[in-house]
Amino acid sequence: MNRVSATRFRLTKAIALGLAALTTGFLASACQESAPPAATEGGTASPGASPASSSTAGLKIGSLLPATGDLASVGQAMLASVPMLVETVNQCGGVNGAPVSLVSVDDQTDPTAGSEGMTKLAEVDKVAGVVGSFASSVSTAALPIAIRNKVMLVSPGSTSPVFTDRAKKGEFQGYWARTAPPDTYQAQALATLANERGLKRVATIVINNDYGVGFERQFVEAFKKLGGTVTNEAKPTRYDPKATTFETEAQAAFSGKPDGVVAVAYAETGALLLKTAYQQGLSKGVQVLLTDGSKSDQFPEQVGKSGDGKYILTGAIGTIPGADGKALETLTKLWQAKFNKPPAEYAAQGWDAAALLVLAAQAAKSNTGEAIKGKILDVANGPGKDVSDVCEGLKLLQNGEDINYQGASGNVDIDENGDVSGVYDVWQVEDSGKLKTVSKVNPK
Repeated sequence: MNRVSATRFRLTKAIALGLAALTTGFLASACQESAPPAATEGGTASPGASPASSSTAGLKIGSLLPATGDLASVGQAMLASVPMLVETVNQCGGVNGAPVSLVSVDDQTDPTAGSEGMTKLAEVDKVAGVVGSFASSVSTAALPIAIRNKVMLVSPGSTSPVFTDRAKKGEFQGYWARTAPPDTYQAQALATLANERGLKRVATIVINNDYGVGFERQFVEAFKKLGGTVTNEAKPTRYDPKATTFETEAQAAFSGKPDGVVAVAYAETGALLLKTAYQQGLSKGVQVLLTDGSKSDQFPEQVGKSGDGKYILTGAIGTIPGADGKALETLTKLWQAKFNKPPAEYAAQGWDAAALLVLAAQAAKSNTGEAIKGKILDVANGPGKDVSDVCEGLKLLQNGEDINYQGASGNVDIDENGDVSGVYDVWQVEDSGKLKTVSKVNPK
């Protein structure tokens, strides 16, 4: 492709993405009661931000999150919390003396769309940092583009253990961090939960991507250490993310009379999978164990009801990264005021990811991705004054003081591989189809 053709291609792609974002903004708003409009493409002001936030003079950050696709239902909380953080920051003076602008792109829960979106954010919008992505497969696709363009990528939910291994090898050059702990920990927590519930023989069925396969491997190792048996360990059951039928996979996972089946899936495809298992008569008497990828209020309805009107998923249990940070109270008050309900899962992780970007830019007194990379571990870990209020943190940094940000999701102490640790909530599907947090579980 010559230079002129390449330019035309990029312009056409940017226009197409812009039109898509306008459409997905309306779709995201329709996905939840009182949901906020998604920030639009092309540098326009994020919801609630001052009109000046569209200026290119100040810090510009992006978000690369799923407004549509398999993780759309889970992504709504992040789509709301990131602009909420930007609005809060701009109300207290912005960063480095100017408002922060936010450009949001829908990654469609698809690596190809995520790669295109990251290219737009880095090369067209010239953002310094990005909150994203949520799907590990999308972050995998976006990372080379972020690194090449010196853009700091902070994920609120890409939990694959693969990122830890790659970071240890130096592949990310410091341009990667996440505010949700890797599935090394969640897999251990789910294994502990299964053991506590008396399950001795379980099978796994997972989405065939970095998230699913990474989780599966860690779970098998952890469950065996606790004395359990994974019935399909020798031949793991993994399904294509683009699959639309699951008869073969359901038979493979649920055969052999396991006590439970661990389904590491996204909501849309996971619902079809579990509905298929029920329709084939395979899931009766089997404890279904789920993870963060399928936790959404709509999930039990997506799986459906039995002939007697009961929810198929009734009694299913799962794990999800919890939030117990010092900044959670502030986020909860803002969220309650705007949506009249508590923040949903991953709202805290999205808030913290955006907070770390703005605090690092202020600490560096520079709005570049390279500068943010150089300071993000300092503001996350200290040494410095413990701060949970992002505006207080910005003020202290402006005055030349050091801080240790205490987030909404947790203390967000990020290690040299970009990882944090955390606690996990245990959730359960009630008879009513509602999801209820019933306890907490720690990795072992």
